[in-house]
Amino acid sequence: MLIAFSFLALLALAVTLYVRQPKFGKIPSGKRLAQIKNSPRYSGGKFQNLSHTPDLTDGATVGSILWEMLFRRNKRTQPTGPLPSMKTNLFALDPAENALVWFGHSSYFMQADGKKILVDPVLSGTASPIGASARSFTGSDVYRPHDIPEVDFLFISHDHWDHVDYKTLRRLRPKVNKVICGLGTGAHLESWGYDPARIIEKDWHEQVILGEGFVVDVCPARHFSGRGFVRNKALWVSFALTTPSLKIFIGGDSGYDAHFAAIGAEHGPFDLAILECGQYSRNWKYIHLMPEEVVQAAQDLRAKRLLAVHWGKFALANHDWDDPIIRVAAESERRGMPLLHPLIGEKASLEERRAFGRWWEGVR
Repeated sequence: MLIAFSFLALLALAVTLYVRQPKFGKIPSGKRLAQIKNSPRYSGGKFQNLSHTPDLTDGATVGSILWEMLFRRNKRTQPTGPLPSMKTNLFALDPAENALVWFGHSSYFMQADGKKILVDPVLSGTASPIGASARSFTGSDVYRPHDIPEVDFLFISHDHWDHVDYKTLRRLRPKVNKVICGLGTGAHLESWGYDPARIIEKDWHEQVILGEGFVVDVCPARHFSGRGFVRNKALWVSFALTTPSLKIFIGGDSGYDAHFAAIGAEHGPFDLAILECGQYSRNWKYIHLMPEEVVQAAQDLRAKRLLAVHWGKFALANHDWDDPIIRVAAESERRGMPLLHPLIGEKASLEERRAFGRWWEGVR
């Protein structure tokens, strides 16, 4: 008994020390926490979704999911060969060009009406606090922080490891003019050396006037947050970005719900909706979109075009690595929703419509 107790005590101490590393960030405190407590979304010491949102679907348990991941692991969660990609020189883009470059998963760069915009950059090769796990697919790591020019606006949807990367954000810090994120997320950034004056933290339904015709409305999502054992101390968000010539919906992770139609009615129509389409499971359908729901959400948003992200770089669920894009492409075709599916690193226009090749079909 003494040996067992000592082992458990040492294990608890090791875990406690491990999660105190800088990469785990900080939980909001002081003035930031006082502001959070005034949010109508904050109740019982944590943020809440608009609708009741269980972590797991009825019938699913942590044990059953672990059993599936360990003993019924899908052999096609990762491609067996390298992904094809391109590398657009972001420093050489024509300033008058409105373009987007996807980095894989939920990370992408946009240039719109002369402003440079970065979303959820994860460029370190992993989406986990344990570097050997959740590694990026071979061929998907085309960009590193030194390939990113100075950015006017950095958008962060929520603080999960596949959206907020300590190494990337530390290296990008000198290049970032302003950060726009949900309440509480700024605590991580400030602990990593970001100037609080450059961090704009907002609640759902709040607006930020960025100047020169750029406006962002912070909108709801149906998800959760947390980088360690404590959940929902920072708010998960999506964004309705208005530029002088475009309207773009920047969606973070979200399960399907009525908020998409509400955002579309208030802020749409959108020239482009960027929505997550991967890392889903029936076991957690309330916090991630199923592929067919991605197209429905785009239609709810009154989007003219759809870019499906949150796939093509990390295996965080037990589906085939290419199942998200196969199903979204099929549903988009069935419903008549124009779909962008560029290669990682390929430049896509934010204005002009053109066909993209089904590049995933050439990868095993």
